Amino acid sequence: MRVDVRALGACNRLAERGAERAANALGELTGSDLAVEVTGASVATGEDLAEAFAGRESIGVRVGLDGGLEGAAVLAFDAEQIDGLLSVLPGGASMGRSAVTEVGNIALGGFLDGWANYLGRAIDMTPPRYFEADGAAVLPDGALAGDGVFLFESRLDATGTDLDFSIYMLPDSGPFRDLVVGKTATAATAGAEGAGGSAGGTTTTAVPYESLSTFASLAKRGSANAADNIGMMTGLETTVDVSRLRFVPLADVPSEVGTEPHAGTVFELRGEPSGYLAILFSEESAAAIAEAMLPMEPDEPLGEMAENALCELGNVMTSGFIDGWANVLGTSISHSPPEFVHDIGSATVSPLVASLSRRQDYGFVIDAAIRTEGVQARCDVYALPDERELAAVLERLSET
Repeated sequence: MRVDVRALGACNRLAERGAERAANALGELTGSDLAVEVTGASVATGEDLAEAFAGRESIGVRVGLDGGLEGAAVLAFDAEQIDGLLSVLPGGASMGRSAVTEVGNIALGGFLDGWANYLGRAIDMTPPRYFEADGAAVLPDGALAGDGVFLFESRLDATGTDLDFSIYMLPDSGPFRDLVVGKTATAATAGAEGAGGSAGGTTTTAVPYESLSTFASLAKRGSANAADNIGMMTGLETTVDVSRLRFVPLADVPSEVGTEPHAGTVFELRGEPSGYLAILFSEESAAAIAEAMLPMEPDEPLGEMAENALCELGNVMTSGFIDGWANVLGTSISHSPPEFVHDIGSATVSPLVASLSRRQDYGFVIDAAIRTEGVQARCDVYALPDERELAAVLERLSET
């Protein structure tokens, strides 16, 4: 079975529109301005989901879906923010659980309206069920089983109020696969345009579904290799928190990185697939990890000595990523010398996105968070492969 990338992209845009509808509906209810921070589609295994939600305590509501789309949808708040939510709801403090349930009903209803309009079929929601859950128990039963699921995730933030929450939609794999495979390229393009995307004249790219799950596993393996390389180089015990393969509009990547200052390295990948890889630390983390690597304290936190150390670190991390990919994919991948970057996060990835956007509207993004023991340092890895080259190698992988 082959997944039409343009159709999947159209669905991702629908998720974004749905999140905007949810934000507008809740904004009217709470009197707060809500903004959609991140929307993305990912292919995740049960193990990936379990790790992604580990250590989180959530409160929210869950609904089942039937009709035009089958599956489940969830609205979740961090448990520590529930008092903030109740404080902005009319009568929320006295209503408690009922107020949260009503918020979920309104938000998820708005989220699903766009999907129903696109499909031309009603999507029925079961009555919302309130939950308090630890870790991945926030997700519906069965989400952690099987060889991989599609997960649409939208995060919303209340400006001026310490309140944010996420909406997750997990369509049942069978009916949803029919949607992203059965739609023609024309329908998928129209859906993307209608949801605010750009047709761009690009050619449809079809990717074997099974290979998407395989590449998601490769993303995780590459993260582990990179962590091992850091450990050997620095002597610091290093672990990978989570790694997931997500499918997002390229134009949204800079906003995901954010406006906080970052420091790190950027590489151009050459071979199959080509593309870019950025390893970004917060300023504080970059200074801490560089100091741990150097034999003496640097003259300035992110001066020339720290820059050289971070470039060397970026080299070994990048090798850890792409060596594993090349071995499994049966290709040859090399990378350019590291380019040190120290700027607002979004500014570091915008040139990479601009280069890729000349030939594709969407991209596969690999998220990895790597932590080192004894040093308060965290980095995020953004891998942006060429969509068509990635599809070609995944096709060959599925044939073998």
